[in-house]
Amino acid sequence: MDTSEKEISILGCGWYGLAMAKKLIENGYTVKGSTTTPEKQIVLKESGIIPYLVNFQQEAESFDPRFFDSPALIICIPPKRSSAEQHTFLSKIKKIAAAASIGKVSQLIFVSSTSVYGDLNEEVDENVAPQPDTDSGKAILSAESLLKDTPGFTTTILRFGGLIGPNRDPGRFFAGKSDIPNGKAPVNLIHLADCTGITFSILENQAFGYTYNACSPQHPSRSSFYTEASVKSGLERPHFKDELLSWKLVNSITIPEILNYDFQAKLNSIVIQ
Repeated sequence: MDTSEKEISILGCGWYGLAMAKKLIENGYTVKGSTTTPEKQIVLKESGIIPYLVNFQQEAESFDPRFFDSPALIICIPPKRSSAEQHTFLSKIKKIAAAASIGKVSQLIFVSSTSVYGDLNEEVDENVAPQPDTDSGKAILSAESLLKDTPGFTTTILRFGGLIGPNRDPGRFFAGKSDIPNGKAPVNLIHLADCTGITFSILENQAFGYTYNACSPQHPSRSSFYTEASVKSGLERPHFKDELLSWKLVNSITIPEILNYDFQAKLNSIVIQ
């Protein structure tokens, strides 16, 4: 992006959003970051982020319009699978889209999920129509459609696989457990280094307007991956059932063709840091 455009707003500075902000700042970007709590504003400011209190929860909507006066906006606020939030997620995204339309946002990157693809026992890529089989997957797919249909900005969809990396050691996921089902199913994961690397590549190459399945090209079985991860972390070995139930294998066409991006983390070597 041009120097004049190197200002980005990140809605949701959690595990990925904060790491993304730090990477952008290291590369000369000005970053506005949002949080819903005053305490987190201090953390953002200490990281060099311009902090804003932004809240689009029902009956608690409040934001500073200046947050949306950036050429680019990254939305990374997935619905919590353990709550009823997935049922109000679309209305929240609709309010965010309206605020972005009024502001100066011309490029919007929506952090989605490969959960928009159901476990339908097939390989999928960006040319396959998603058929979500979970409430959270359905909510995220509806949000994708709403944003793509909203005029005023170009929407880029970034579908992350399961997230691993710092403080998300996959070795802990199943350590010590027994009779874990679906041991032969392929994993669809992505390391934080590649989450930020792919997003940065989109921005630097101005490769906007596409849908990207951001998922490692390596797909070892659940059994082999999580067993090796537990052993490497010094944890008790898990035991999986030697079976293949429902599954999906997520591939990408756009990441190699549009971005020519080389993944940094190789799942078959269990890179965790």
